[in-house]
Amino acid sequence: MNKKPTSNLKELRISKMAEQVKLLGHWASPFNCRIETALKLKGVQYEFIQEDLQNKSPLLLKCNPIHKKIPVLLHNGKPICESLVILEYIDETWKGTPIFPEDPHERAIGRFWANFIDEKCLPAIKKAFFTKDDKAIEEASELLKTLEAQLNDNKFFRGDNVGLVDIVANLFGYWVGVIQEAMGVELLTEEKFPRLRKCIDEYDNCNVIKECLPPREKLLAFAKVTYKPSQPTN
Repeated sequence: MNKKPTSNLKELRISKMAEQVKLLGHWASPFNCRIETALKLKGVQYEFIQEDLQNKSPLLLKCNPIHKKIPVLLHNGKPICESLVILEYIDETWKGTPIFPEDPHERAIGRFWANFIDEKCLPAIKKAFFTKDDKAIEEASELLKTLEAQLNDNKFFRGDNVGLVDIVANLFGYWVGVIQEAMGVELLTEEKFPRLRKCIDEYDNCNVIKECLPPREKLLAFAKVTYKPSQPTN
C-alpha cells in the first residue's frame, strides 16, 4: 500500500515554524545593528521587537536574565544573548554570505579583533567622550591606530568582503560620528585615521548595511539627550 504524500500545506507550516526568528532590540543600538546586518546578509526574515530600555519587557528579562540587555535573538523560541555570540550563531545556522572566515586560524584572528573592539576600544572611547580628557582621548586614539593597522591596504578588515570585524566595528563609523557631533569631541577623524575612515565609509554605503542604519538626525537627537558628560563610563 502506497504511503500518502505529505501535504504541501503541512510542509509549508513546518518550514515556517522552523524559521521563526525574532530580534529583541533598540533602534538606536549599534549592537542591535550588528545582528540586523548579519541577518540581512544571510537573507533571513525576522521580526524586530522594539524594547523600552527604561522599562524592560518581561520577555527580555526572561530571555536574558543574567545581563538583562539587548540584543536577544529568538530562534524557534530559544534565546541567544550577547551580540558576538549571536553573530557566531547566525553564521553557523544559516548558509549564504559568510560572516566568519572558513579557515580556523583566520576565524580565531577575527574573534580576537572583535574582542579587542568590545573589550579595549569601546570602553576607551566611552571614557574619552564622557570625560573629554586629553589623556583619555589619546589613549582611545592609540587603540584605534592599532585597529587601523590591521586594515593594511584592504577595503575591509577581511579583504574585499564585509566580515565579522567590520560588523563589530560598525559603531566606529555611524555612531561615533553622531556622538562626536552631539558631545563636541573630535576623535575619529579622516586626518588621523584615513584608512579606517575610508573603510567605514565603504561599509556604511553598502546597500544591505544602509538598510540597518537608523536615520542620522533621529540618532543625533537621541544622542544629545542620552549621552551626557556626567554619565558614568562603565
